[in-house]
Amino acid sequence: MTQKAPSDYKISLQLSGFDIYTPIEVGDANFWIPTPHLEILLNQSLIGISLSGLPLRTRSKVVKSAVCEAIGYPAPQSFRKTQPRFFGQQLDIYTQKSTNLQIWNEELSPTRRYAIIQISEADIILRVKVVNGQELALLDTTGTITRKYQAGLTLGPQSLELISAEDSPPMLAHLNSRLTFTPSVSPIAFPESGRLLPIQEIFERLSVLVGSSFADPGVDQERNRGAALHRLICECLGYSRYEDNGQFPDIRHQLLEVKLQTSPTIDLGLVLPNSEGNLDIPQLGEHHPRHCDTRYAVFYATTNGQQVTLTNLFVTTGSDFFTRFRRFEGIVTNGKIQIPLPRNFFGL
Repeated sequence: MTQKAPSDYKISLQLSGFDIYTPIEVGDANFWIPTPHLEILLNQSLIGISLSGLPLRTRSKVVKSAVCEAIGYPAPQSFRKTQPRFFGQQLDIYTQKSTNLQIWNEELSPTRRYAIIQISEADIILRVKVVNGQELALLDTTGTITRKYQAGLTLGPQSLELISAEDSPPMLAHLNSRLTFTPSVSPIAFPESGRLLPIQEIFERLSVLVGSSFADPGVDQERNRGAALHRLICECLGYSRYEDNGQFPDIRHQLLEVKLQTSPTIDLGLVLPNSEGNLDIPQLGEHHPRHCDTRYAVFYATTNGQQVTLTNLFVTTGSDFFTRFRRFEGIVTNGKIQIPLPRNFFGL
């Protein structure tokens, strides 16, 4: 099946008669713009726009109108105070000169998208980055986001555990156990029907990693540790290259989320693995993949400060996640969320 281009979604919206408040199901094949395509459309249209000298209210309307134009909606005469502002696409926008992102009186939602617009000192739009609430929560190092789900991992007598005997029923028609991937196939591409390995095959291909080691970049380098493991996983699954864009799930082409644990507490972010909410990806045939359809590869490891050694592997669907791992209850608070954006957030 040919993947849609960003412009295809824009044209569909232009012809639809929808406005920004028309509800659209997450992942709708025609009108929900997948996050990577949304980011492309916004960058194509917004980069270079000058906001210099505009009053704050006028500036806000100019930006929101430009976003409408970028993604195929007519700009309304006035913008309602909905949450989020671009209700149909579950999209909010933030213009940033500083790296301190502030979100008032709302919790982060895993399906909400946030377009973070970088503004230069001269008030020129430089870059747009689109992330969802789950990805923003991972950037929070201040503890200001308190609704983060967690689970507890207890090791058993076996080093290899396949928790789910098979994938969730709606996924079965889209699996293929005899897959090989050409060099052009990216591990972060959208999944395709007939191009998904069964969970049993994922388990078998990744089992060879248990007992192996890689260099430990340091106790404060969890992201780099994860990157080293992702690289090994891509190789074991049969990909010719490693890629990671920080989006959920990690290896999107296989609907596979990876967890590297050196402690028994598993951070799950803003969404529960067994949630039946739709993922922000296109449909597979008539089925829209849900969070509970995602496959999880949880590796437990030890480190001596020099080498990380993988000792255990657990593979499960999101549906079965809590049949093996104990859920901790989350805490909810309100107020201002402050998230310091990494220096390389915009990739410049």
